[in-house]
Amino acid sequence: MTSRRRFIASCSSVALLGACTRQAAPTVNDISQLEPTEVAAVVPIRHTAEVSAALERHTGTVCVAGARFSMGGQTSAQQALQLDMSTCNQLVFLDVPGKVVRVQAGMRWRALQEQLDRHGLAVKVMQSFSNFSVGGSVSVNCHGRYVGSGSIAGSVRALQIVLRSGEVLEASRTHNSDLFRAALGGYGLLGVITEVELDVVDNVSMARHTQRMSLDAYVDWFGEHVLADPRAIMHNADLMPPDFNSPLAVTWYRTDAALTDTARLVPVGAHYGTEQNLIWAVSELPGGAQLREQLVVEKTLREPRVVLRNLEASLDVAALEPRTRSMSTYLLQEYFIPIAHFRTFARMLANILKAHQVNALNVSIRHAPADPLAVMSWAREDVFCFVLYHKQRRLPWSDDRAAEWTRALIDAALLCGGCHYLPYRPHATLDQFQRAYPQWPELVARKRRYDPRLQLVNHLWQRYLGPLAGA
Repeated sequence: MTSRRRFIASCSSVALLGACTRQAAPTVNDISQLEPTEVAAVVPIRHTAEVSAALERHTGTVCVAGARFSMGGQTSAQQALQLDMSTCNQLVFLDVPGKVVRVQAGMRWRALQEQLDRHGLAVKVMQSFSNFSVGGSVSVNCHGRYVGSGSIAGSVRALQIVLRSGEVLEASRTHNSDLFRAALGGYGLLGVITEVELDVVDNVSMARHTQRMSLDAYVDWFGEHVLADPRAIMHNADLMPPDFNSPLAVTWYRTDAALTDTARLVPVGAHYGTEQNLIWAVSELPGGAQLREQLVVEKTLREPRVVLRNLEASLDVAALEPRTRSMSTYLLQEYFIPIAHFRTFARMLANILKAHQVNALNVSIRHAPADPLAVMSWAREDVFCFVLYHKQRRLPWSDDRAAEWTRALIDAALLCGGCHYLPYRPHATLDQFQRAYPQWPELVARKRRYDPRLQLVNHLWQRYLGPLAGA
């Protein structure tokens, strides 16, 4: 009986251990809340040595997460070990006279801005909001509203990258340059970026200039009044529903005028109830377009604003976040269109959004010069960037419906010689992905060199690059 009891007890312990193991497997998600993924484990990272140790211990697949603002599983993969880089967020060094900074990859732009602002410096290129991680921004090769600067690739001086083997490499334009170029917009598929070295600039005063114009006039106006003006620092133009045909151009020019707002940075943790209520109202209530015109557009056109660069660059995504994503989620898409086809694509986009009754809150237009550096460059020539912000219900069929009109937009972009951006919902077909990024074989070839067992993965790899590579 004793042996039998021991046998039963041992079986029960094994069963309990198995159940605990299954329960312990965490489910991760991203900002969209549309990509729940069960991973093997989540390992918080504080420094490079911990990345090497984790990679050497784990024998299976690995994915990398930062601030988790990508919207299609770019930071996760089923049963992969997820490295959480959000705690790897310290300043490595700041060379004030040389205007160079090096940070750990998990640092968010807002934290870096605090470091730079003390010395009268500012980030050269980043997204329009400051919540993203530096390493994540490099991994998607982000861009912002910075006139003439294009993607972040142009401001990155060097990267520290840990390979799947655990080996630590330094990569730059002159050292391990093939790895460097592939890691810019490489979505963590070549190695784990642990440190980023960047050029920075002066934190100057800027004055806002706003102007509404016709769609046909915009391209020439932009070339003359923004791109050709050395004072222009930031620019975007908003196309708003229901017609998307009257750009509201917002340009920030360097100025010596007195500040209208003396704050240096947007406060962390500020309350955005008014902004959230307005977004809900304009996206749900009849007359939402008129409401936005009165409360936002007219105010922007009427009120002068002079601020420091860091203040405008430290915007918080909380101002755009819904109070809850239980019923709806708010998503981004982006399309990069050659200058010559701006008007054609803008009209195609408007027609598709209206035909499919997309709840589009805004389309923000930026400009980016060609990026010849990144392997997976989304700007193989000068482009206008169309950033679509839309609202989507949390219904079983909503994502399928979104996939239909998204593929129509991708086809329109391809017809215009452009492409779509990869950090968002993975609605593109395999054929559309290949046509949008014909350089994908080069990325795969470099991955095979630096990750020969193809174990650094995410949903982007599993949906597109892996099948194309025969993996």
